[in-house]
Amino acid sequence: MSNRVCSVFVRLTVLSVFVGIVAAAGCGGDDKGTPGAGGKTGTGGAGSSGGKTGTGGATSSAGKTGSTGKMAGSTGTTGTTELQGSFALTGSMTVARIGHTATLLQNGKVLIAGGDGGNADSNNLASAELYDPTAGTFAATGSMTEGRFGHTATLLQNEKVLIAAGGSDDDAKAELYDPAAGTFTATGNMTVAGLYNNTATLLQDGKVLIAGGSTYYAGQVSTNELYDSMAGTFTATGSMITARSQHTATLLQNGKVLIAGGFDDTQMSLTSAELYDPATGTFTATGNMTETRDWNTATLLPSGEVLLAGGSDDASAELYDPAAGEFRATGKTGTARSYHTATLLQNGKVLITAGQDGNDIILSRSELYDPAAGTFTATGSMTAVREQNTATLLGNGKVLIAGGDGENPEALASAELYQ
Repeated sequence: MSNRVCSVFVRLTVLSVFVGIVAAAGCGGDDKGTPGAGGKTGTGGAGSSGGKTGTGGATSSAGKTGSTGKMAGSTGTTGTTELQGSFALTGSMTVARIGHTATLLQNGKVLIAGGDGGNADSNNLASAELYDPTAGTFAATGSMTEGRFGHTATLLQNEKVLIAAGGSDDDAKAELYDPAAGTFTATGNMTVAGLYNNTATLLQDGKVLIAGGSTYYAGQVSTNELYDSMAGTFTATGSMITARSQHTATLLQNGKVLIAGGFDDTQMSLTSAELYDPATGTFTATGNMTETRDWNTATLLPSGEVLLAGGSDDASAELYDPAAGEFRATGKTGTARSYHTATLLQNGKVLITAGQDGNDIILSRSELYDPAAGTFTATGSMTAVREQNTATLLGNGKVLIAGGDGENPEALASAELYQ
């Protein structure tokens, strides 16, 4: 995966923000963020809880100049026929964004927050907006207390949204969005300052596990913390076995959390995985993946298994079996991809779309994973090439695809629906 690490986004340590993408001048820069898939995934990069959001990121690097070395396109074949599903444009966002978060609220609307405007002069965005599926439009809502990129957004049991990490280099602030008031307010500070590209997972007891990530001064971390929405505070919990960022975090049906892949503190892509047990507050090793993966997706299937797709140098995908504690290969995707999204649909299939392939070509083509057959088949292509966008399953069964990095490259304000 080193070829991707070199050609992705580099973030301005000076205070730029998820989606300030710049061409990394040399490998080893620490990428900050990738979009999270709607549905039950904590995507590679700063993933979000129980899976309704994901975030994007930047890299800890001086300077921010707009990314290079990335081509846009939807060429290439998957060896399959497009059988079902199509994309159609919907209203555009009020602000073009890369690496933002998207959270499905209890009222059916989608909260879009933060990210980066995708040009050399833009800072981390503090603005937020709401998508109304009934009207098919976006409208501004209250702004966050500060700009964020590489952050997470987690829908809590009290219907508020926890926004954490992705702020300035030495910032430990977190905040809550109240859908009833349409405003953000500060909550307790995190135990680790300057964190980004972590994951955030809503546990069965209502607490939120903040796991791993990077800091601007210490690189990848193994430390973790829990947010208690009743107390409004963060407290430390057990450390991971391996320091990592750009990993995935998936809440399993047994209440444990599967942490898989990502980059370690030497910028090496990982095969290792571990389990967090909320009952003991500790992490233990589980089986290794069949491939090294970073910036991949992880999707909890109705069977209780977890689909891990992309984030490697080939088109492989695999399944994690919690009962056996093992990974096994499943059907191959139509193309290798990273910075993509994966969304569990109401029919039990998984929509894989967007991202970039192994040649850094940004993609518009999409595919569906059928758990019953264990295969991927092509579906309709998006109206635009995108990566580091978001994908959110709506209450009506459609999937909202919003923003991201397009060709040239450029931040996109456009959005579309898959149905």
